[in-house]
Amino acid sequence: MPPPSLRDFGAYFLKLGAVGFGGPIALVGYMQRDLVEDRKWVSAEDYKEGLALSQLAPGPLAAQLAIYLGWVKAGIPGATLVGLAFVIPSFLMVLALSAAYVRFGGLAWMQGAFYGVGAAVIAIIARSAWKLASATMGKAKLMWAIFGLSAAVTAVTETEMVWLFLVCGVLGAVAARPPSPGVAVALFPWPLLFTGLHGPADGSVLWKIAWYFTEAGAFVFGSGLAIVPFLHGGVVNDFGWLTERQFVDAVAVAMITPGPVVITVGFIGYLVAGPAGAFVAAFATFLPAYLMVIGPAPYFRKYAKNVVIKGFVDGVTAAASGAIAGAAFVLGRRAIVDVPTALIALATLAALTWLKKAPEPILIVMAGVVGLALSQG
Repeated sequence: MPPPSLRDFGAYFLKLGAVGFGGPIALVGYMQRDLVEDRKWVSAEDYKEGLALSQLAPGPLAAQLAIYLGWVKAGIPGATLVGLAFVIPSFLMVLALSAAYVRFGGLAWMQGAFYGVGAAVIAIIARSAWKLASATMGKAKLMWAIFGLSAAVTAVTETEMVWLFLVCGVLGAVAARPPSPGVAVALFPWPLLFTGLHGPADGSVLWKIAWYFTEAGAFVFGSGLAIVPFLHGGVVNDFGWLTERQFVDAVAVAMITPGPVVITVGFIGYLVAGPAGAFVAAFATFLPAYLMVIGPAPYFRKYAKNVVIKGFVDGVTAAASGAIAGAAFVLGRRAIVDVPTALIALATLAALTWLKKAPEPILIVMAGVVGLALSQG
C-alpha cells in the first residue's frame, strides 16, 4: 500500500471531525482503529507516543493526538492542516446550532436526542477502550496492572490526574531496566457578529473570553471532558455569562455533534458574544493545545527510542487506557439511567460487535431518533 499523501491525511481528519461521534475517548479509538489497524498509515509506536504526549500535556486529548499524528506525517504544516481539518466541521455545526438556540430561545429537542445518543456513545466508548488497551498493552502484566489502577482511580474520583500518568510513566521506565538514565484574532467588524443572548458584546467581553478560554486550553489536563467542570466554574459561577440550563445545553450540543467535545467552547462563546465570541473562544482554547504538541514533539520523538523513555511511554499509555476505561464507567452512570437507555447501549454494542462494518454515525443518529421518540412519549 503506497504511503498516504498529506491531502489523504487531511481528508481523513476532516471526515473524522464531521462524523466522529462519541467525544475524546471514542475519537482516539477511531484513530487507532482506522490509522493503525486498518489503513496502517501510522505505526503503533507513533500512535502510542502521541497518546502519551497528549495525556501529559494540558488541553483536549483527541485534538492533540490528531495534531501530533499530523506533525509525524509532515511536520508543522501537517500538524496545522490536521488540526484545522479536525476542528472546523464541528465548529461550523456548533455555529449553526448556536444561531438557532439564540433565535428560538433554546433547543428542547436536544435533551431528548441526547437521552438516546448518550447511551449509544457509552457503548462505542467501552468498545474503543477495550480495543485500545488490547492493542497497546499485549500481555505485559505490569501494564495491565497500571491500566486497572488508572481505571479504578478515574472511576472513583471522576477525574483524570496528570500526576498519576507521570507516576505510571516512571513505573514503566523503572520496569524497563535501562543501562543508563535517559532524559525525558482577527474579528469581523459588523455588530451582528458580536451579538449573543444578551445583545452586542463590547471589546472588554471579548478580551475576557480570550483570556479565560486560553487558561482553559493551557491548564486543564485530561480528555476534553475534563474541561467541563472548569468551564462551569467560570462561565456560570464567576462571570455569570450563562445559566445552569444554558450551560447544560452547551455540553449537550458538544455531545450530539461530531468532533472534539471541547468545541462546546464555541457554543458558549456564541451565546456570550455572537459568532465573534465563538471564534475567539475556540481559537483561544485550541491554540495552547496546538503549541504544546508541536513544541515538545521533536524532542519527544527524538528520545522515544531510548529504553527509559520507551518504558515511560508504555506506562503513560497504560495509564491513559485505564483512564479512558474509567471515564467510560463514569459517563455510563450518567447516561444509562433506566431500562430504555440500557437497551440502547446494549443494542449499539451488539451492532458494533457483530456487524463489523456498522457505521457509528448511523448508530448515533438512530439512537438519537429513538431517544427523541421516547422523550416525547
